[in-house]
Amino acid sequence: MHWQEALLTLGQIVFIVALLPSVFSSDKPEIWTSIITGTVALSIAVTYVTMQMPVAAVSAFFNFIFWSILALQKSRQNKNRARLKAKTF
Repeated sequence: MHWQEALLTLGQIVFIVALLPSVFSSDKPEIWTSIITGTVALSIAVTYVTMQMPVAAVSAFFNFIFWSILALQKSRQNKNRARLKAKTF
């Protein structure tokens, strides 16, 4: 592994660690923020694969996974809020 791949991998790991509080809290980013950021992370992972940087690709893919989890959580949160709002009427 070259130093560039190590640095890119470290950066992805920092992003993943920074996402953990959002994954485990009730506060979630907007769904489109999660979808767009996850899509970008996936495209970065594919780019790393084409550059023969497999470790960086895996870390970027995990970044995509965590953003996808946040999007799913926000979607469920929105559905629950809509359901509760409908019950109050």
